[in-house]
Amino acid sequence: MGLLSIISFAVIVIVIWLFAYKRSRGVNMDSSEGLFLGGRSLTGITIAGSVIMTNLSTEQIVGQNGQSYETGMEVMGWEVTSAIAIVALALIFLPKYLKYGVDTVTDFIEIRFDTTTKRIASLLFIFTYVVSFLPVVLYSGSLVFNQIFSVDELLNVSPLIAISLISGVIGIIGLLYLLIGGLRLSAFSDTVYGIGLLIIGLSIPIFGLIVLGDGSFIGGFETIQQNTPEKLNSFGAVDSEMVPWPTLFLGLFFNNLFFWCTNQMIVQKVLAGKNLKEGQKGALYVGFFKIFGALFLVFPGIIAFNMFGDGVNPSDNAYPMLVTAVLPEWAFGIFAAIIFGAILSSFVGALNATTTLLTLDFYKPLKKNVTDKQVARAGKTFIITIGLLSAIIAPLISFAQAGLFHIVQQFNGAYSMPLLAIIILGFYSRYATPFAAKVTFVFHLVVYTSTQLFTDIHYLYVFSVIFFVDLLLIWGISRLQKSSKPFEFPKTEVKVDMTPWKHSKWVSALIIIVVILTYCLFSPWGIAATN
Repeated sequence: MGLLSIISFAVIVIVIWLFAYKRSRGVNMDSSEGLFLGGRSLTGITIAGSVIMTNLSTEQIVGQNGQSYETGMEVMGWEVTSAIAIVALALIFLPKYLKYGVDTVTDFIEIRFDTTTKRIASLLFIFTYVVSFLPVVLYSGSLVFNQIFSVDELLNVSPLIAISLISGVIGIIGLLYLLIGGLRLSAFSDTVYGIGLLIIGLSIPIFGLIVLGDGSFIGGFETIQQNTPEKLNSFGAVDSEMVPWPTLFLGLFFNNLFFWCTNQMIVQKVLAGKNLKEGQKGALYVGFFKIFGALFLVFPGIIAFNMFGDGVNPSDNAYPMLVTAVLPEWAFGIFAAIIFGAILSSFVGALNATTTLLTLDFYKPLKKNVTDKQVARAGKTFIITIGLLSAIIAPLISFAQAGLFHIVQQFNGAYSMPLLAIIILGFYSRYATPFAAKVTFVFHLVVYTSTQLFTDIHYLYVFSVIFFVDLLLIWGISRLQKSSKPFEFPKTEVKVDMTPWKHSKWVSALIIIVVILTYCLFSPWGIAATN
């Protein structure tokens, strides 16, 4: 990265921070709602930007393109089908969360079940965020940043030291974001970075196709269609290691429902909306983004395969190699700033969710007669502690990278399905009991772990079956408890205007139609047709 790139990188990062800081002023940072939920003041655009950038990290950008380099467009299932789950968030889950006046997903579990069940779910979230997501985002992001921009060579240090320095810088800036402006500041920053990511992200496949086509964009696409049409097929084989096509309608769909509708890290941003209307608008904007996001999260991997052949090892190097090969030198500073923003946004989003759960689910209930100002102060202490801990752990992942990440990914599956089942039955069954919920958590943990240790069954196939088993188990145990009485939700304060967005239903229908058309396009009946 030359001097011009370094200057443009620094200018962009500073300008975005100043813009976000100016827009975030006016929220009381001495209140828990101001710190964790931006004073419930976010609009549709800022909600969408915050959700998108919290979800997207360099690990995802590089990892999914690495997977598509190997297998093709079937990887887009993680992106495109998530739009349907986001429709469910907008039309079903969000209205119910707001109706019951909750600040966290686990608040709903406490209202509907009991405090113990709430804290089990909360601890599982916190464990995942602290042990896996936060340090992995810092490490993998810093690794990719160093790969693309050669920070180690620039500073004449070892790669590990460069990664440690990048992780530390991002961690400190993330802390300052939350301590100075809370969720609202990060949301405005995320919105700008999100727009930049869309523009710069789409530019990579555009430049890639032009280079592949010797100056012709259409020529580049025709080269892919002629040489590797099978990689344009979005339907994975039944025994695919990535996304077997039957799981699109079952296991992958259930996993998406968990991530987008019950994951505190995502839901918290939508709960921060000033009303239901803005929350629904923000969620549905994200739905469209996830569909078109496949063009820069998946498709560049196929371009890389056609450009470099099958010799890229590991496949995660495919995207960094493509970027350095096709991106004009003058754009490196801009791209570096956007990648930096993606890492920062994911880190800040998860850190905010973690400290929200720690503060509101444990500190506040266990401290008697605590004021809201004291709660906010404790939250800031947790932010500093967890943030610094994550920055310290991040470089250590280099010594156990594959093992740690693989173990924690499996751990996510150990609680995602029962949590989803508990919340759905909490919505729609008056008889689901706290005892049944706890038993189902234990049952699922034992059965799911057994399938991962002793069988070769793809975990998405396991999700396809075990979600229904979890539902039936909660329902069955609850009905067998003779003492159980029909549950009635207590009257709670509705904190925002509950008027829905008048366009929400037809926009949701349009999203589903676009998802279907996208799959038709990337199929043997579309552009993946072989001669």
